[in-house]
Amino acid sequence: MGLIYLRRQQLTRRQLLKISGLSSISFLLGGCGTPAFEDLIGTLSEPLNQKLESLIFNSQKPVPEFYFSEIQPEALIVNSFRYTPIIDIEKYRLIVDGEVNNPLSLSMAEIQALPLTSMIIRHVCVEGWAAIVQWSGVRLQEIVALAQPKNNVKYAYFKSADGYYESWDIASALHPQTLLAYEKNGEPLPVDNGAPLRLASPIKLGYKQSKWVTRISLVSSLSPFKGYWEDQGYEWFAGL
Repeated sequence: MGLIYLRRQQLTRRQLLKISGLSSISFLLGGCGTPAFEDLIGTLSEPLNQKLESLIFNSQKPVPEFYFSEIQPEALIVNSFRYTPIIDIEKYRLIVDGEVNNPLSLSMAEIQALPLTSMIIRHVCVEGWAAIVQWSGVRLQEIVALAQPKNNVKYAYFKSADGYYESWDIASALHPQTLLAYEKNGEPLPVDNGAPLRLASPIKLGYKQSKWVTRISLVSSLSPFKGYWEDQGYEWFAGL
C-alpha cells in the first residue's frame, strides 16, 4: 500500500489545511476566498462532497496490510489534544446511543469478550509522518450491530474522555478494518495511545481516529459541530 501524504517543505500539511481548509478531493470542490464565503460554500457543497467521496470510497474493500516484521514500534508519535485523561477501567463504560433500538453501556470485559480482530496497517498523520502499527480490538461494525441502528442512520459521532469529538460517515465506520482497538503491537494499548479504547483504521487520516473513546452516537444527520479539527477548517471526510 502506497503512503498517501505530502512531505513537509515550507509548510506542514496541517498548516496548509488551516490556511485552505482543503485536502485530497476537497481541493477540487472548494477554495473560495473569504472565510465567510468559504463557510457558505462549505455548507452548500457538503452533500456534494459526501456524494463524490462516497463514489470513490469502496465501503467494504479491504486495504492491503503489512507483515509483522514491518511494524515500526517507535514511529507512532503521541499527539495530545488537551491532556491525557485518567480512566478507571473498572468503572469505564462505552455508551452507544442515538437513533438505535438497543442502546448500549459496555464494560471493557464485555467489549473484550467480542471477537478479536488484528491488523497491521499504516497510520497516516496529516502533519506528514506515518507509522506501521499492529492494532487489535473489536470491529466497530460488531458494536454497531449490537446497538441495532435504525435504517436512517448515516453518521457516527465519537466523544472522548479528554473532550475531543469526531464524526464519521456510517460506511467508513462499518468498514471491516475499522476497529475499536485495545491492543497495540501485541501488548495492551498504552494510555498515551488512547487506552482503554481508540479508533484505528487504514481508511482515515490520524485526526479522525479518536483516542479514549467513551461514547458513540449513531445519527441520521450531522450537527454544525462535525469534529474538533474539522470545525477549524480541516476536511471532514479525510479518507485515504
